[in-house]
Amino acid sequence: MMKEKLSILLILATAFTAGAQTRKVTKPAVKSTGSYSTVNKKVTVYITADKSDYRLSKTETLNFTEHKQPFETEPCIFVDPTIKYQTFVGIGGALTDASAETFAKLSKANQQELLTAYYSTDKGIGYSLARTNIASCDFSSGTYAYIQDNDKDLKTFSVAHDEQYKIPLIKQATAAAGGKLTLYVSPWSPPAWMKDNNSVIGGGHLLPAYRQAWANHYVKFIKTYEAMGIPVWGLSVQNEPMAKQIWESCVYTAEEERDFIKNFLGPTLQKSGLAAKKLIAWDHNRDQIFQRASTILNDKEAAKYVWGIGYHWYETWTGSGMQFGNVKQTHEAYPDKALIFTEGCKEQYDVKKLDDWTLGERYGYSMINDFNAGTGAWTDWNILLDEKGGPNHVGNFCFAPVHADTKKDKLIYTNAYYYIGHFSKFIRPGARRIGTASSRDKLFSTAFLNTDGKLVVVVMNQSDEKLKYNLWIKGEAAEATSLPHSIATLVVN
Repeated sequence: MMKEKLSILLILATAFTAGAQTRKVTKPAVKSTGSYSTVNKKVTVYITADKSDYRLSKTETLNFTEHKQPFETEPCIFVDPTIKYQTFVGIGGALTDASAETFAKLSKANQQELLTAYYSTDKGIGYSLARTNIASCDFSSGTYAYIQDNDKDLKTFSVAHDEQYKIPLIKQATAAAGGKLTLYVSPWSPPAWMKDNNSVIGGGHLLPAYRQAWANHYVKFIKTYEAMGIPVWGLSVQNEPMAKQIWESCVYTAEEERDFIKNFLGPTLQKSGLAAKKLIAWDHNRDQIFQRASTILNDKEAAKYVWGIGYHWYETWTGSGMQFGNVKQTHEAYPDKALIFTEGCKEQYDVKKLDDWTLGERYGYSMINDFNAGTGAWTDWNILLDEKGGPNHVGNFCFAPVHADTKKDKLIYTNAYYYIGHFSKFIRPGARRIGTASSRDKLFSTAFLNTDGKLVVVVMNQSDEKLKYNLWIKGEAAEATSLPHSIATLVVN
């Protein structure tokens, strides 16, 4: 009997060991390092609030006092700067044809105002990240391509279309950002003749015969832009690869995207001297992010080319349905890969809702939760649209943080601009997200430590209540107040 028990234990132990060898065990992306003191530090508070004049307004300076273990009746935002998570890449918006065409209709004074508002770290909100479309997208005035039909060798390749509006805007935005703007590029569809539905709209699939030609097209685009003085940091494989849209779209199953990366796009980038470009997979919604990531990243030959996973918010719009847990699970499963929010906006433009406070709250809620789930970069959709929410060649009009009334030559800043600014102005590239937790469900928070030592805490309140709380760090606390429907950035320096 004893021998039988020993045999069973030996079998179980062997099976467990074999199973453990097949599982990928990863270390958590959390490190406790060094120490932090609030001695001689003060807290500068910036607020944007509904039913007030506060718009990224500096309101007060707080002091720390000794405050050991808080009681359960004390609302607190707890921050631990020694617990460090992902590195921050940047925040920005898309420089689309629509944004560029609208920008061109503004007076020079308003053009400069917009550039300063977005890209100046001093007078604006310090955008450091940008995305643009490869060939046409829904936010273009019409459909266009860079090559003529059946030119698989790309001999007719030209970005002359972009030289009228988009390239000048990208260059001016880069200059306004201090000469450096982290830009990545995304295609909405290959040319119609490369697809099985012979159309740039309605989804369709890239034909196997043109996979190499299409991979070469990314390289041609990047090298052409860079030759024109526009550095390209990265690229995504395909915008929204599971969407059959009435505008430019192309479908890739997870397996198709994996194999295109592994056999064509990845090797082509490498052979063309572009291996350092950040390759982003998925570039669609949070709902399927884990399935897409696991299919691609579990294949070592595909994963070696992928920098990170990109995602949008359109299928997951409200409350708990926003599925931040899917983002977090992806981060935990693949901590060596980055996460980047690549697109989001409020759809169904209505000029009567330009001052709707939920516009900004949508951004704040999403950004806090996305960062806390492990996201390192966050990109809004169009930086600028006109008074109709366009231009858009299929009538898919949307909101942007800033709209231009092109008839009156007037810029209209929505509260979304200010909500985004509470992050982008103060959290700078290279920062590390740090430990933070709220003791009240009405207060949402995230925190980062910049490379210059400044600690940034963002606190958001979507309730109708005025809430007092303590910003608590290592046994010291600063008393603060969160206004109803507000967002605040607290800078500890």
